[in-house]
Amino acid sequence: MIDEYVEAAVQRLLTEHGGLAEQGITVARRERTMVLCGEVESPARRDEIVRLVEENFPDVPLWVDIGITRANAPSEAEDLL
Repeated sequence: MIDEYVEAAVQRLLTEHGGLAEQGITVARRERTMVLCGEVESPARRDEIVRLVEENFPDVPLWVDIGITRANAPSEAEDLL
C-alpha cells in the first residue's frame, strides 16, 4: 500500500541521497501508483532516479513523468533591446 509515509520516504531518498540530492522531482500518489514528475538535465540522471527508487521501494508501482531539460550553450548571440 502506498501512503503518505511511503511518499515522504521516496521524496526524502531523492533529496538526501549523497550521490543524487535531487530537489526538482515531485513525488505524488495517484490511486495505487507513485508518480515522479519534474525535469532533469540528462537521460542518465532520470535513469539513476528511477533505478534508486525501484531499488529502495521494489513493491511500489511507479509512473515516471520526468522530462529532459536541454541546457546547451546558445548557438548565436542574443539581442537585448
